Amino acid sequence: MRWIFLSPHPDDAALCAGGLIFDLVRSGAAVEIWTVFAGVPPTEDLSSFARHMHSKWRTASARETIEVRRREDSKAAELLGARASHFNFLDAIYRNNQDGTALYADPVGAALDLLDAMLPAQICDVLVEGLRRDDRVVTLLGIGNHVDHVLVRRAAELLRRPLLYVADFPYILKHSESVVSGVAGMTSTLRPVSEAGVTAWIEAVCAYRSQLEAIFDRLDPGASVRDYCARYGGVRLWARPPGGTTGGLDSAPEA
Repeated sequence: MRWIFLSPHPDDAALCAGGLIFDLVRSGAAVEIWTVFAGVPPTEDLSSFARHMHSKWRTASARETIEVRRREDSKAAELLGARASHFNFLDAIYRNNQDGTALYADPVGAALDLLDAMLPAQICDVLVEGLRRDDRVVTLLGIGNHVDHVLVRRAAELLRRPLLYVADFPYILKHSESVVSGVAGMTSTLRPVSEAGVTAWIEAVCAYRSQLEAIFDRLDPGASVRDYCARYGGVRLWARPPGGTTGGLDSAPEA
């Protein structure tokens, strides 16, 4: 049996569950991180929003950005003892209208654009190709409603198999009130994280050097992770009872 953590972007799985991943590996489990939106755009004719994000990440082009982020992701997975896989779907910042403008002025909190309507099914098809019957699949709740997080949750739920859900960190720090709607009808289990797991979690998060300033602003990444783990007692996993229906954040509005 493998644990498969679905990560919308290079960094999400390590951010949200790095300590749990480390402890699972240390207990003998096989863990893989599948990063969905890690594709290289076919052109460098980018929207102003994408160029703005590159400036924050201090990267010069889309290809360089994806190469840097994939390397960071592989390093973080190595620190946690997991295997990293990267899919070729384009990050929201690279998905444009026909006129070249970005689909989203900001993908965090945005309504899903109709041009993204087929993405969950397309992502699901790719997931099905790699999944085994006894894999345990973990996806994000979509707290904060980043469109890519919502799309991956929808894709996971199209698999029609048992899922585990984990909160989106650090979005949960600003949107804790949305957890209630996001986990409606679910049960949860708290997975404590060992001290070694917390240390590895922080090291993995800090491996995403291009992202740290954008994610944590002026906050210390290590202190933020440690405080989050201490506040919640570890990593909480939610599950839907057999026969339960989907709902909550995966029903985010469409434009």
